[in-house]
Amino acid sequence: MNLAQERRAALCDAALRAGPDAPTLCTGWTVRDLLVHLIVRDRRPDAMVGQMVPLLHGHASRVTADLAAADFEDLVERVRTGPPRIAPTSWPRVDDVANTLEFVLHHVDIVRATAGDQIPEFDDATQQAMLVTLRRMGRLLLRRAPVGVVVVAPGRGRASVRRPPGGHGTVVITGAPVELMVFASGRREHAAVEVSGDEADRAALAATPLGL
Repeated sequence: MNLAQERRAALCDAALRAGPDAPTLCTGWTVRDLLVHLIVRDRRPDAMVGQMVPLLHGHASRVTADLAAADFEDLVERVRTGPPRIAPTSWPRVDDVANTLEFVLHHVDIVRATAGDQIPEFDDATQQAMLVTLRRMGRLLLRRAPVGVVVVAPGRGRASVRRPPGGHGTVVITGAPVELMVFASGRREHAAVEVSGDEADRAALAATPLGL
């Protein structure tokens, strides 16, 4: 399996352990809702478009309602199986770029919501992939930050992902790459990281929403 497929399988295993009605870190979503989201993302581009186009909201709602009514184990299996072969994300390289981050974060969404501070096991390849992704997407994810941001992954390196705007300094966020990505994606209260820097800069960052 390529990396995204491995993370997909781990997410599905976590979903089965948690159960359909368990909460997630995605506000208002149960594990069932999260699986429906992933199936729509994989298999129903019409419903994805419908979620963004007001005239098609009704169609998107019907698709998601029909999926949500399905047997839970069937939903897990649909996610585990992945997209149809004609989908671009069925190609391993595209899959890794498009889906690895998605599955890592949603795995965390399930586990951290149901097991507190428990940390899912992420192998070296996943950690390295998250560091590469953070270097690529960091400026976008942290674009609202009112301070400069440097991320440090001990033993793996550091990266400056945002220069300090005028009047502010830089904070340093230290942690494993997955945890850094959890922080940058807007799940900061669930990220096992250390934030250091001037107290005012840290407070300004803490008051600012992050992520897409």
